[in-house]
Amino acid sequence: MSYVTTKDGVQIFYKDWGPKEAQPLVFHHGWPLSADDWDAQMLFFVMHGFRVIAFDRRGHGRSSQVSEGHDMDHYAADASAVVEHLDLKNAIHIGHSTGGGQVARYVAKFGQPQGRVAKAVLICAVPPLMVKTESNPDGTPIEVFDGFRKAFAANRAQFFIDVPSGPFYGFNRPGAKVSQGVIENWWRQGMMGSAKAHYEGIKAFSETDQTEDLKAFKVPTLVMAGDDDQIVPYKTGALLQAKLIKNSTLKVYPGFSHGMCTLNADVINADLLAFIRS
Repeated sequence: MSYVTTKDGVQIFYKDWGPKEAQPLVFHHGWPLSADDWDAQMLFFVMHGFRVIAFDRRGHGRSSQVSEGHDMDHYAADASAVVEHLDLKNAIHIGHSTGGGQVARYVAKFGQPQGRVAKAVLICAVPPLMVKTESNPDGTPIEVFDGFRKAFAANRAQFFIDVPSGPFYGFNRPGAKVSQGVIENWWRQGMMGSAKAHYEGIKAFSETDQTEDLKAFKVPTLVMAGDDDQIVPYKTGALLQAKLIKNSTLKVYPGFSHGMCTLNADVINADLLAFIRS
């Protein structure tokens, strides 16, 4: 398997498929998943001639289950380590959920300053800030995230069944077509990772203010979200991202859930391809 070792000694697992001379697409996964969550996109784009790269965040999937560094700064630095190791240039960075926060911090702090990023895509992404504060009155109350932590600590395995069975994919909606395979694959990815990394990651994705990261964007950026996202409400996520990023395009999908990259891959992939080729 392929790994890169970061400056602080963490082994980051990555996949690198397709022609090395092709334009690279780098995929950043959400909490508490792994690079495998991008299977529908990786297969689609490698068959369209792109070089596709996805990696497991520290403490997730096949990467090192280290004790420290479960925050956006380390997530972005780890992403940069992968990019520099593979010497990726003119890359398009695509992030889902927490991975969208990772992309935002990476682009602002590493990708743009190093001249390695061409475009960015934020899908159901967590920036600018999820938690409710005085300056973010429409955010999600901290009690919700405290509830996540409590349920997680009490029975992680059950929590990792409840989330994909319910709000993540909208399977709790009346008339939803439930896929047991999708639920079990989410559970599989989650249980591969470190409980400590996942627990501390809740704070990272919910309490990191990334307003300045988004304001720093100069590259063309596609912002995508479903209007039935029960995890990251699009009104406090995607709509604000589009306002803060100067060179952005917003696409909101009626009825789509937080897990739309999997459930609606045909639509999402087609729109990603159009943006990439534009």
